[in-house]
Amino acid sequence: MIKRYAALLSAAALLGCLTAGCRSDGREDAGGHAASRPQSERSSVDARYPASMTYWVPMDQDAAVTLRDYGEMGLYKQLEKATGTRVKFQHPEAAGFGEQFSLMMATGALPDAVYTNWTENYPDKAIKDGKILRLNEMIEKYAPNLSRLLKEKPYVKKAITSAEGNIYMFPAIGDDPQIFVYHGLMVRKDWLDRLNLQPPLTIDDWERMLTAFRDGDPNGNGKRDEIPFFYRQTDMESSYPFIGAYGITTGMYHDGATVKYGPMQPAFKSYLALMNKWYETGLIDRDYLTSDTKVRDGLMLGDRLGSMAGWAGSNMGAYMQLKKDGNPAFKLIGVPFPALQAGGTALSKPAPLVTGQGSAISASARHPEQIAAWLDYGYSPEGSVLYNFGVEGESYTLVNGKPKYTDLILHNPNGLSISQALAAYALQASAGPFASDVEADRQWHADPEQAEAMSAWMQADHSKELPASLLQAEEQEKYAYIMTDLNTYKDEMVNKFIMGAESLDGFEDFRRKLVQLGIEEAVAIYQTAYDRYLER
Repeated sequence: MIKRYAALLSAAALLGCLTAGCRSDGREDAGGHAASRPQSERSSVDARYPASMTYWVPMDQDAAVTLRDYGEMGLYKQLEKATGTRVKFQHPEAAGFGEQFSLMMATGALPDAVYTNWTENYPDKAIKDGKILRLNEMIEKYAPNLSRLLKEKPYVKKAITSAEGNIYMFPAIGDDPQIFVYHGLMVRKDWLDRLNLQPPLTIDDWERMLTAFRDGDPNGNGKRDEIPFFYRQTDMESSYPFIGAYGITTGMYHDGATVKYGPMQPAFKSYLALMNKWYETGLIDRDYLTSDTKVRDGLMLGDRLGSMAGWAGSNMGAYMQLKKDGNPAFKLIGVPFPALQAGGTALSKPAPLVTGQGSAISASARHPEQIAAWLDYGYSPEGSVLYNFGVEGESYTLVNGKPKYTDLILHNPNGLSISQALAAYALQASAGPFASDVEADRQWHADPEQAEAMSAWMQADHSKELPASLLQAEEQEKYAYIMTDLNTYKDEMVNKFIMGAESLDGFEDFRRKLVQLGIEEAVAIYQTAYDRYLER
């Protein structure tokens, strides 16, 4: 049990071990690109693919539990056998990931391929600046599998085409909406049962439940040591729990044809008042500002945390698997995003077909057409099985001609969670340049609690999220310039309002300061882009 507990908590620490920005074990030239392999090593290389390449990609935290780099993953070992391509992976450190990416882009020292959330990183500007390649023509000529998929599913092509008409990445794709409804609110069902409570549906229900968690000793240790809800800003931004009850989001969204910014709306004050009330009365962690995911995991696995927002697989599934021996009564359930009134519907993030993540090819890559072919492998029938299921005979077997995960994944003998075990063999539990398989997703979310959670989270209103890649290059630059300082101020003030360091009587001053920092211009930039999108 101790080893299982440590495995989950060590994921972030293992990521932090990556040396000096990234780690790998291949060779590269002075420019950061993979050096040519000797002729004796090139005999098995398929001429369609590069002999070697460099690939910058963040390492998934579940993979970091068992792997030093992606070169050890079953998927990439098999992919090297299939293509002959030796890949030197560069994994940025978990801490300061954004700064490392910005520095890489600023210096122009890019590896051959770069995987990130490109919709957040101004791809049109990167193309204009000569950092990454426009891929429209290259995909048509050298990536037959992705090209075919885009013809069969034009809505996917639209989703990965920028405001200036550029396709800039080989994307992570999901066709079933439920595939990407991974994040939402979860509650200790055994605590509800012990206190004779029903799962909450409204904000008032949540307040009554959290109060009972605080006062009713649901963990049964005779101490008032329970944390009713673990508040984390990242979770609020991931799926809009609680704030969505007020019909707004944490950032830009659209109300019909009008673009709005959530923190500028009067309803944002009501949301802050709720969070401040819960903070002052001990319904959310009073140390949330200094608590990280390690603290959260420790609280949940230590039977002190009653509810949180998190992921169906790497949180709910992992916790339940890790607790099943030591505390069989432990049970988490997903609950719908709460509304203000019974029968109402809260706002949440949609289930996107394309998450914005994908692999771009750098403009300095020596053989971009071969790299395109290598990235295209993930969209082929063989590649789909490889990326989703991993290695036949190890992570999956064929049952009636269809791949099924083995007990090594679903009931790992070393105590790994399903997502941790799967991450050693495939990218299905995270993301990559391939189309997520619905059946694979259902198999590793096989616990009924996970399926029911995702169904509950689907009940929200997903209609107000703005499409990705709306901004053109010049708009991206202006928007980024405005929002850098504005977000810093906004985040600081939100925490002050919640913690009571700043009275909500100052909310109008907060809004005026946002105007001074340029929020109206930022909204206007998005409005212009959204108008253009609607006209298309």
